[in-house]
Amino acid sequence: MSNIALGRVDAETANGEIYSRLLRRLIPFLLICYVVAYLDRINVGFAKLQMLSDLKFSETVYGLGAGIFFLGYVLFEIPSNLVLVRVGPRIWIGRIMVTWGIVSVLMMYVTSPAMFYGLRFLLGAAEAGFIPAILYYLTIWFPSSHRGKASALFLAGIPLSGIIGGPLSGWLMTGMNGVAGLSGWQWMFMLEGIPAVLLGVLCFFYLDNDIESAKWLSGTDKARIKSDLAREASEKRLHTSRQGFASGRVWLLSCTYFFFTMGLYGLSFWLPSIIKETGVKDPLNVGLLTAIPYLGALIAMYLIGRSSDRNQERRWHLALPALVGAIGLTLSVIYAHDTVLALAALTLAAMGVLTCIPQFYVLPPAILSGPAAAMGLAVANSVGSVAGFISPYLLGWIKDLTGSTNIGVIVLAGALVIGALMVFANPARLVNR
Repeated sequence: MSNIALGRVDAETANGEIYSRLLRRLIPFLLICYVVAYLDRINVGFAKLQMLSDLKFSETVYGLGAGIFFLGYVLFEIPSNLVLVRVGPRIWIGRIMVTWGIVSVLMMYVTSPAMFYGLRFLLGAAEAGFIPAILYYLTIWFPSSHRGKASALFLAGIPLSGIIGGPLSGWLMTGMNGVAGLSGWQWMFMLEGIPAVLLGVLCFFYLDNDIESAKWLSGTDKARIKSDLAREASEKRLHTSRQGFASGRVWLLSCTYFFFTMGLYGLSFWLPSIIKETGVKDPLNVGLLTAIPYLGALIAMYLIGRSSDRNQERRWHLALPALVGAIGLTLSVIYAHDTVLALAALTLAAMGVLTCIPQFYVLPPAILSGPAAAMGLAVANSVGSVAGFISPYLLGWIKDLTGSTNIGVIVLAGALVIGALMVFANPARLVNR
């Protein structure tokens, strides 16, 4: 082998070691933060198993309260990311976590629909900007050739929150019910909200705003990462916040994401109820069973993310999981009264639906850089959050109207099919990086 070839191999090996070090330093902490964030967002789905009877709420009230989170999220998403660019990720991510942790704890004091709606709205406003802030943060450290894996590992927080949070929420609601005169759902909100506050404070000390301030990287490592990012940025046309907001390509991506999040949040907020409808009544058992679909999703997210990066192919790695998710949701309706078959179908659905999210978030940074990436991610997440309002409310309304969630689940499956088709409106030459 020639000296030039050997030098190229050595450089690739060194690059791989640098990005592996970045993964080890950043992703575990960010992943824990996201597990807590997503759990605080969706634990209302477990609280529902007791709250509705304790507070005499209807299914529609629950669906509206679950969804109204996203109104606050949408209103404050873009402003949050504009502030992020100005003050830096370290301070802003920490602020977001402390604020939402406090609001999440306050959920234990809900006594009326108005309080439920108000606190869910405030929770959305407090958490606004968190996901795009982290994904923008990853663009500061990882070029696109390594970002698919980094994004997938971070967004593994979605299934991990189900694997951990399902049994934990079920246990808290069963084991703590009546302790100190509080219901199990009240204990759950309090004990699952406090970690967000603690992690938010830790952000101020653990995270670095940029490569230059990272004392744990050598000067050579910093130069190599900067070189990779600069080379990638030079190939992109959109760099400013205004360009990111005005781009038709960004809005097309955002509308595509809307249909994926229809499936995501419909499944996330209603999975415990759907399992309960198969005949499982005890909250602890429901919580344990919800962990199974999320475990399948975790495995699928990792394997698909790895394949997407290795093959530098993005569109089929996004569209096929969406179609698998649609098939799984449809089968869950067909076998709605058989716990084993319904759970198998829901596992297939979760594997498809949840894999769509990290695969989608690889696309905007493929055409955006710098502040444009922050804005583009915020726009996509805002549009997707509208679906987060619609899908839980739709399922609640349909459940009150028909006594079943089946029709609503079929609607979510259709949304995933539409999203899968829209993926191919993006030319392969732009996104396959």
